[in-house]
Amino acid sequence: MTKLAIVTGAGQGIGEGIAHRLAKDGFAIAVADINGETADKVTSDLNQAGYKAKSYHLDVADRQSVFDLVDKAVSDLGELAVYVNNAGVAFIDEIVNSAEKDIRRLLDVNLLGTYWGTQAAAEQFKKQGNGGRIVNAASLAGVEASALQSAYSISKFGVRGITQAASKELAKDQITVNAYDPGIVRTPLRDGIDKRTAEIKGISVKEQQKSCLSEISLGREATPEDVAKVVSWFASPDAAYITGQSILVDGGMRYQ
Repeated sequence: MTKLAIVTGAGQGIGEGIAHRLAKDGFAIAVADINGETADKVTSDLNQAGYKAKSYHLDVADRQSVFDLVDKAVSDLGELAVYVNNAGVAFIDEIVNSAEKDIRRLLDVNLLGTYWGTQAAAEQFKKQGNGGRIVNAASLAGVEASALQSAYSISKFGVRGITQAASKELAKDQITVNAYDPGIVRTPLRDGIDKRTAEIKGISVKEQQKSCLSEISLGREATPEDVAKVVSWFASPDAAYITGQSILVDGGMRYQ
């Protein structure tokens, strides 16, 4: 029987890469995103490649919508096996200039969105009684906070906290909870980060990107596929004994 993987923020970037990788691994994919057009495009690409997938419009900041998504996806695609809290937003600014509305929106999406997704997935897994996998998007910025990304760093430290707390509570139900900590991944989100950071620093985007690249031991930026491979492992039988962990996917930028 085909098992379901729900991926939030799956309309582009890392989420799109995760959706394709988990489809390749044999999961039916619920492609959830606040951008209905991009979610439909990813779903169409998956369907044309022969995979089972359906798109869903979702704002993860709305708790009830997250719970409704799980109900709809299970009804449409089958028993839930993996829930990936990938949706996220970012903004770049100095602490003293960060706007309240931007901070609140970021925390609503990145932190509370992950909390709601964890709650909804855990409730469904408990109902099914077969365990399950929850995989969360943390960040290198949740391991070492980044300048000009104070709110984002707060949210990702929080995601790591949710991951650890939930893993301890849900282990008795054979539900594992883990997180991936990407470094620099070339996505539309990263393009915006580089552009705004360069503006604040008074340098060119190319200079900003070159500076970041110099910090990566392996000498290249990550791709969405690099991150998706880690998520694939968390979702696989090989990771059945792993829970409460956050894995850096940064090419050797920071060492723990």
